[in-house]
Amino acid sequence: MSNPNLRTDVLVNGGTPAGVAAAVRAAREGLAVVLVNHTQTLGGMMANGLLQWDALSDQRRCPVFRELLEMIETHYRQTSGEGSIDHINAQYRRDHYPVGQVEPHVIERLLRQLVTAQPTITLLEGWYVAEVRRRHNMVESVLLRQMAGNGSRSVEAKVFIDAGYEGDLAAFAGVPFRVGREGHDETGELHAGRLYTQVKGGQGPDRAISARLGFTSFHMTMAGVDPASPRTGDFCVQAYNLRPVVTTDADRGVALTGPLARYSRDEYLAYTRKGIGLHKGDRCINMKSTYNNAILPGENWLYPNGDWTLRQRIYERHREFALGLMWFLQNDASVPADEQERHRQWRLCADEWPENNHLPYEMYVRETRRIVGRHMLSEHDLSPQPQTDLPQTFDDSIAFTDWFMDSHSCDRDYTYGDPISDAFPYEGKMILGDEFRPGQIPYRSLLPMGVDNLLVPVCMGATHVAWGAVRLEPCLIHLGEVAGFAAAIALRDGTLPGLIDGEALAEELRGRDVQTAFALPTSAKNSR
Repeated sequence: MSNPNLRTDVLVNGGTPAGVAAAVRAAREGLAVVLVNHTQTLGGMMANGLLQWDALSDQRRCPVFRELLEMIETHYRQTSGEGSIDHINAQYRRDHYPVGQVEPHVIERLLRQLVTAQPTITLLEGWYVAEVRRRHNMVESVLLRQMAGNGSRSVEAKVFIDAGYEGDLAAFAGVPFRVGREGHDETGELHAGRLYTQVKGGQGPDRAISARLGFTSFHMTMAGVDPASPRTGDFCVQAYNLRPVVTTDADRGVALTGPLARYSRDEYLAYTRKGIGLHKGDRCINMKSTYNNAILPGENWLYPNGDWTLRQRIYERHREFALGLMWFLQNDASVPADEQERHRQWRLCADEWPENNHLPYEMYVRETRRIVGRHMLSEHDLSPQPQTDLPQTFDDSIAFTDWFMDSHSCDRDYTYGDPISDAFPYEGKMILGDEFRPGQIPYRSLLPMGVDNLLVPVCMGATHVAWGAVRLEPCLIHLGEVAGFAAAIALRDGTLPGLIDGEALAEELRGRDVQTAFALPTSAKNSR
């Protein structure tokens, strides 16, 4: 391979939306950037089946996110028509849920346009971080290897940004991190540790609160926690799943032709989370929906610290389970005939991932490592304070959450047959809608302990409970662009990201059209 070694100003690991935002911002500030992505598809989960923006407000946060939203809305206005269902659903507006939608192949193309428009970005696709060389408080270089092939190359940089879902660069740099849940005895968080829970449908939080603060209510909330829950810490992370995109358009649909070789009918007989389409009719984007029902709590615990060979096996298990459930619902004799017919209307999309059997390259990896940051964002920080009914504020706040603290099941789930407890059938599932208020994220949470030229905007410093409010893509994009800004400001000022004054950074970000806190309506400000 020619030129196997590179030198650059900034290396960004992870072609997630956050990674793209970080790379684009750094490049626009005049820096040379190497962007590393382990697949050939840019966009993380947005390009791998998520299909929607998970947010409860329509605040557009930061310049790159704002530009991307405008590109999406322009695409659907031009292709589907002004005021069409697709154009309306693509718009980032809180008067409908989801607040915005976009097809995977569309956002992948738009993110790629943002990257390729910057001549100082070198994009390396199909590469992963295999080793990190660190000296004292500085990362000096990373060794990259090919996902398919035997190639390797070294990249030296002045600043490193780990924007991958797995936090591999930070981990290989020796940064301390957490996997799993802190116990209640460690953090004092009300919802820390192993919890047995129940959830219910219905609006939460109180509609008066959502109207006052300017966000929409989610359609589910907590119904209770078993007081006998041990609340102990462990290594369990919330469930993952494959998110194929499906359609009821027969002309563009690809029907399943048979179950996979490892299909096991018994696995689905007692499974109660039986369904395929999440959105229907005028709630779809281009007649497409995301298939979100096939989850496997407990079968992903080894993923965060696993190598890519193990991660691929876990991906394949989730892929086979999702396709198997789809086949079961469409063909099994235990499913009533009318339900089989209804499920058969949903097919894989011919125009999504055609070179990968119309399936995403990545599953929804909701939680992996979380660095031990210089501030660990916690449930305490995101919960209403008695004096104001709003969360903790930070002088160095550089972003905000606008989703409630939540978690999919970490261990058992009622979907796998008779629950251990009828009253509290879930383990680890949280939907803290009643407790939700938009929270602030301090710059210190992006800074790992002991390393001054590394920023971690995705696997940032947060407890398991608080991570549930951070992990949504609009928030992560926001954090990614802030990391790009911080890298550029540090190099401009002849310092390091870990030595920047966070309050001064927040002030400069506000001057650069970055929201550093949730914008409250005037009435809510006056009522504080």
